[in-house]
Amino acid sequence: MNIIPTAIPEVLIIEPQIFGDSRGYFFESFNAETFRRDTGLTVTFVQDNESKSHYGVLRGLHFQLPPYTQAKLVRVVQGEVLDVAVDLRTTSPTYGKYVSAYLSGENHRQFFVPRGFAHGFSVLSQEAVFQYKCDNYYAPQYEGALAWDDPTLNIDWHLPAESIELSEKDRHHGLFADFISPF
Repeated sequence: MNIIPTAIPEVLIIEPQIFGDSRGYFFESFNAETFRRDTGLTVTFVQDNESKSHYGVLRGLHFQLPPYTQAKLVRVVQGEVLDVAVDLRTTSPTYGKYVSAYLSGENHRQFFVPRGFAHGFSVLSQEAVFQYKCDNYYAPQYEGALAWDDPTLNIDWHLPAESIELSEKDRHHGLFADFISPF
C-alpha cells in the first residue's frame, strides 16, 4: 500500500495495491498486518458501517466523545465523495484545521481519521456507497457534532449551497467557536 501524508500528519490517505487484468481488479481493502506495518499504527477495528447516498447529501461533522472516541478508516465502493477530517485536539498545532480527500470507487483510496477528529463527507457523484471501519463501538449518548457550514472552519464541500441535503439532525449542530473540546 502507498501512504500519502496530509497537512495534518496523523490523517493519512491510503492507496491499496490494485491487481487488474481483462477480467477486472482485485485488492485487499484491509489487512491488519499490512496496515500496522505500513502506517506504524496499532488500531483494532471493531465495527464496520456502510451508507448509500445520492448527489448533494452531506453527512457530518460527527465525532464520538470520550470514552467512546473513534478512529475511522473510510472508503468509497461506488461513486465519489469529498471526505473531511477536522482536528479537535486542543493540544495539537493543527487544532481547528481540516484536511480533505477525494475518495471514489475508481481511485480506491482510503482515508484514516484518528480519534479526536470530527468527520464528514459530501457526495459529488449521482450516488455513493461509503464504508468505514471504526476502532470503537458507536454510543449514541456520546455523539457530538459541529455545523457543516461553520464560518470558522470554512470548509469547501465542493457543492453548490442549493444542492446540499442534510438530515434533520445535521441541520442543528453547534459552532466551532462555542465548542469545548474534551480531546
